[in-house]
Amino acid sequence: MPQPTTPGPADTPAVALGPTAVVLGVFAVVGLWTPAFMFAVIAGIAGPLAVIAGVAGIHYAYQGTGRLWTAITGTILGAAGFGSSITVVGMFSV
Repeated sequence: MPQPTTPGPADTPAVALGPTAVVLGVFAVVGLWTPAFMFAVIAGIAGPLAVIAGVAGIHYAYQGTGRLWTAITGTILGAAGFGSSITVVGMFSV
C-alpha cells in the first residue's frame, strides 16, 4: 500500500522559521564583531530579519506547527545582534 501524499502539518514552510531565525540571529551576533565593516552592515540587516522570522515562528509554534524553542532562541539572538549593531554604529557616529 503506498503512503498518502496529502501534506501534513509538518510539511509547511512554517517549520523552517525557527531554524532560520537561529541562523540569522547567530550571524547577526557573530557577524557584528568581525573586522570587516561589510559584515557589520549585514549583521544590522540580519538582526531584524531574525526577529521577524522568530516572532512568526513563535506564532506558528503555538498553533502546533514548528519548533518553539528554536524560534525563541532566534528571536533573542536577533534582538541582541540588532541592539549591538545600533550601539556600535552609535558609538562610531559621535
